[in-house]
Parts: sequence; C-alpha cells; structure tokens
Amino acid sequence: MRAIVTGQVGMDKKPYLEGASRFAGQQGEGFELYHVGDMMYREAPDVNQGKILDLPLSRLNSLRRAAFKDIIADSKGKPSIAVNTHATFRWRHGLFSAFDFDQVRKMEPDLFVCLVDNIEVVHHRLHAEHQIDATLKDCMVWREEEILATELMAQAIPTSKFFILSRGRHQATTRQLFRLICRPHLRKVYPSFPMSHVVDMPEVLAEIDRFRAALADHFITFDPGDVDEKLLLDRAIAAAKEGKDTLEVAPHMFGGAQPAPTPRGAATAPPPIKVRVREVLDIAGDIDGQIYMRDFKLVDQSDMIVSYIPELPGGIPGLSSGVERELHHAFEHTKEVFVVWRPRKQPSPFITETATRVFRATDEALEYFEKNGYFGEKNLFGH
Repeated sequence: MRAIVTGQVGMDKKPYLEGASRFAGQQGEGFELYHVGDMMYREAPDVNQGKILDLPLSRLNSLRRAAFKDIIADSKGKPSIAVNTHATFRWRHGLFSAFDFDQVRKMEPDLFVCLVDNIEVVHHRLHAEHQIDATLKDCMVWREEEILATELMAQAIPTSKFFILSRGRHQATTRQLFRLICRPHLRKVYPSFPMSHVVDMPEVLAEIDRFRAALADHFITFDPGDVDEKLLLDRAIAAAKEGKDTLEVAPHMFGGAQPAPTPRGAATAPPPIKVRVREVLDIAGDIDGQIYMRDFKLVDQSDMIVSYIPELPGGIPGLSSGVERELHHAFEHTKEVFVVWRPRKQPSPFITETATRVFRATDEALEYFEKNGYFGEKNLFGH
C-alpha cells in the first residue's frame, strides 16, 4: 500500500507516523517513511528550521518538487510506503496548495489519509513551533481546507481511497493507521455511542470506553470520540458563565510518547494548555458544523456501524439524537448496522427494523463477529 498522509501544520505528524512505522516493524510489516518537510530542508541548507514557509512561493514550490522527485525515484518498486506531507498551507502568502497533480500521479498512491486532531491542541502546537498569529477559527478553516484538498487529490487517482483519521489521544490510533497501510482489507468500523449526554456519568463512560477498545482491537475503527471539541465548547460555555477569560486543557502526548522523566526518575506530565474562552465561543458554529460533516464522512468511509446504547439512571436508554442520525444514515447508505442494546427496556422498531442485528452485550457482539469471520480480511462476496 502506497499512502500519502496529510494534515494541517500543528498536527505533529512526524512522531505519530514514526510511531505507526515502529509498530508496523514490530509486526514484521514495516513500511518506508518519507517526510517531505525534512527533505525540503535538506535541499535548502541555508534555510533556518521553522522558516521554510516564509520563502517566496516560487522557491518553496521548487524545493517541494525536488523532494517529491526524489521520493518517486526512491520508492519505485517498494510495496508499502507513507509520505508525510500537506495538501494546503494557510500562511503569510495566503492559502496555497502543497502538491502538484503530475507528481502525485507518478507516485501511484493507493491511499490518502488526512489526519485531524482537537483544534486547541493543533493551535497550541502551531504557535509553539512557528511565529504566526493564528486564531482557533483560522485553524478550523485550515482543517476543512486540508480535508477537502486531500479528498480532491484522491479523486484525481480513480484507483485510490480517501480516509479521515483522528490522530487522537491514544496510542491505539497509530495502530489504525498501520492497519490502513499494511492490512487494508480489514473491516472498517464506525463506533457510535452517546457523548455529551453521559459526560458526567463515569460508570457509563467506562462501559463505553471498554466497547470502543474492544472494537479497536479487532477492526480498523474511525472513532468520533478521538476528536472531542464539543466537550471543549461545553467547558468554555461554563467558564464564560463563571466570568473566566481562560480555561486549561490537558494536552495529549505526541505519537504515543511517554512523559519525560525527571532527574529522580519520576515522569512529569506536560503543562496544561491555556485556551481563551472567547476564542472557543467564537467557533461554536464551526465545531457543530464540522462534527456533523466529519462524523457522517466517517460513517461513509466505514463498512459497518456498531452502536453502543447504555442504560441511563431510571432505566432510560442512552440513545442520543446524534446516535439515531448516525444509525439512520448508515442504514440508508446500505452499511451493516449493529446495535449493542444495554437497557432493560426493549428497543423501538426504529432500531430493530433498521439494524442488521441487535445484541445485549459487547461480548455477544464480539462472539458473533468472530463466528462469522468479521475479524479476518473482508470478503466482498460474503462473510
């Protein structure tokens, strides 16, 4: 599998991809990794680190073409590669593309993956690495542009596939990228579950996390919970009511890395990220709109949806409007629809008549999947 992996500046893709490459090597299925940015700097030893985007566009394009030319030549005949690059840049030059269709075609990619991450973390990394004044809104717009441009690149290669993948807080997400590149025929699953409704219910959250982890063990999963900006917005609204100007967010580690040890050997967590409440409130519409767009795209790029419906206090089914829409969307787009129904109250016909199968527990669903061959490579003509 020949993959091109994109993502806006601030994604910190390099350690993430290197983590996926190491994991692939541990499975005996390594892939060659090319970092376009590093190769451009090697072509331009006079350019200081972090300053390459300040170059005139003509030289920037020339350096990029030289890097892609080397990748095309070096990767010829190699079955599995991943190219770390960007689809767009939103910089002092304005918005401009970071690829040339002629070179993309010569690379003969099978797979395009656009990585996404929580926008406040992207914003923090961007300003830690570069001298630029970008708001959360700027980063939200850039993310949409990066997704669209990557998808357009994929459409120029009719034999290729395009996926959005959350970089996420968990090291397990590197495993999903490894599977996309090295085991692309594994079934692709969208785990569906309530989020905002259960945020203050630790026992229910623990149930859902076990469900998500079980699916991630066996499938390529596109987990909507790996980008949780709705929770960021809820926190900002609460902070605004309390008269606060900022709120603190715990950053997630990069590429599955562990906290740095202190001189005495104890691990220290990175300091929290400070986010302006006003900036978060300013992107409320963007957060909701992008969740709506992205989650449906994640369903569309999956083979099946597996939804977990917990029982809430009072015996109420934890069936949020978002989960209902995802289930209906998957059904209308001829996906396989599976539901793990935990409440004692029986599901309505709107669940039973649209679901391929309804289970009473996650273990029951896993047993069915194993018995029917879902854990192996996908068979397009049956199970």
